[in-house]
Amino acid sequence: MVRFNIKLILRHHDITVSVFTVTSKSITVRWSGQSDANSYKLTATPKNSREQPVFTQFSGSTVMGSVNSLSPNTVYTVRVEAMDSSVNVLSSAETEETTGDSSNALFKDNVAPEVPSIVQAYSNHSNSITVEFGEVSGATAYILRAENNDGFFSESVVYGSPSTIFNLSAYTDYTLTVMSRNSGGHSQPSYSVKARTVLVAPALHSMSPTQDSIVVSWDPVENAVQYTLNISTEESDTWLQVNTSQTNMTFNNLDPGVTYCIKATAWDLNSIPGDAITICQITLPCPPDSVEVDEPSVGNCSVTWTSVPRVEYYMVYVNRDDGAEEQCNTTNTICWFHCDCGYTYMTTVFVHNMAGSSPPGPILNYTTVKAPCAPEILNLTQVSSSDVHVLWRAPNKQANYTVIAFGSAGNRTCSSTTTSCSITNLPCGATYEVSVYATTTVGSSLPSYSIPMETGTCCPSGVRLYRMVNSTLRVSWRGSDSVNGYLAELYGNSANYTCRPVLGVSSCDIDSVLCGDTYSVVVAPLTLQGSKVVFCPRKLYSGEILEK
Repeated sequence: MVRFNIKLILRHHDITVSVFTVTSKSITVRWSGQSDANSYKLTATPKNSREQPVFTQFSGSTVMGSVNSLSPNTVYTVRVEAMDSSVNVLSSAETEETTGDSSNALFKDNVAPEVPSIVQAYSNHSNSITVEFGEVSGATAYILRAENNDGFFSESVVYGSPSTIFNLSAYTDYTLTVMSRNSGGHSQPSYSVKARTVLVAPALHSMSPTQDSIVVSWDPVENAVQYTLNISTEESDTWLQVNTSQTNMTFNNLDPGVTYCIKATAWDLNSIPGDAITICQITLPCPPDSVEVDEPSVGNCSVTWTSVPRVEYYMVYVNRDDGAEEQCNTTNTICWFHCDCGYTYMTTVFVHNMAGSSPPGPILNYTTVKAPCAPEILNLTQVSSSDVHVLWRAPNKQANYTVIAFGSAGNRTCSSTTTSCSITNLPCGATYEVSVYATTTVGSSLPSYSIPMETGTCCPSGVRLYRMVNSTLRVSWRGSDSVNGYLAELYGNSANYTCRPVLGVSSCDIDSVLCGDTYSVVVAPLTLQGSKVVFCPRKLYSGEILEK
């Protein structure tokens, strides 16, 4: 059993001392370091006994030590002296401590183990040093100690050799000792050895500016004089090695869309390698091959391409010749877009992976020529009781156009290479749905939206004028009961007259008609909106008018 009693006793000048552990035969103390000290002398002097003092010496980087071979149950003055290279005392500190009673069960037969010896110390990582030492009989554990000139001090309890002490600074010199330990206490520290931690690994940054290259860069590593880089694909065990004193490296002639791993190490002036670091970087992908644009159906277009390995996604840009743009982001190898007739579309496919975007794939121009655009009817004009003039608008200039009037009395058509034509020989009083479509060498358009049309009511027959009393004329005719009424108009050289009978009557009277004039008369049916049709003929009356 070891008794721990850490207490600060006294301070002289620049150092202080405290008791770390006490057994019946040893005292271990810790002291503060002094920057200009070359060595330390540790002396244990019995206070109430004539026994000779016991002392030991330690290097200038040591801040803990033990004195052994002491007497049990004895008060000792423990003194630490910092000395220069000429063994002059620079400063000192002392404390008092009593060794354990050997008759006490805590200390009886407890003897600290022998001092171990360090075989070698080396650093494989920038934050640690591994120590190989000879194990000693009776030791249950060991204490690895690391110190540096900046006052750093660290101890780690280990249980065999080799062992590693961690949490050290990179590329720093350390003084290392090892002590054995058991229930009887600690041994003296071993003779010290020095070792230096290795360099840190360079912090790599990578990018792929082209399909066949990777650029690696890093910040300079302090105390490094050279860097070694190795590159290999993920699937390969073969590495290409390069050395450089620069802080960047470009690897060329690589395969596109392939992941490469780069391992880097910094070397110091003594050709000792530091930590290694490995990063992986994929090269930019190739653009897709065999890009095609198709229009499987009117208004529905697609872009297709061959698959590219190891991609994240594809980006398709579709630009119409009027400036409209559409984008498609997909993981598939097909992209659909709406294509209006009569336009040219420019399509480009890019491949994206973790490195970025590929160069553009083949740029294809596609004009929708599967079918012409459907025309748009602008106006229907009835020029006579049997003729209708149709006017439309269409973007396709090199097309033939056909107008169809669908009606219960039969269908009527007209054709033109311009944007108008007339449908003739239509029966009066019939209803139709009129549409137009375009035809080119590659096919026909969809029909335009249909426009309803009703031909005018048939003009009445048997129009007659009769002279009545008091300068009154009566106009009569033979008409249809299904019309919306009639309007009779009398045109003379001196005056014009009109009359309109009630619905269902086929005559009307005109009063105060001037005598001796020549008149023409028109009787026209009225439309549903109350306007007259304009194509009914005039009948001229000169000379005698019939008597009623």
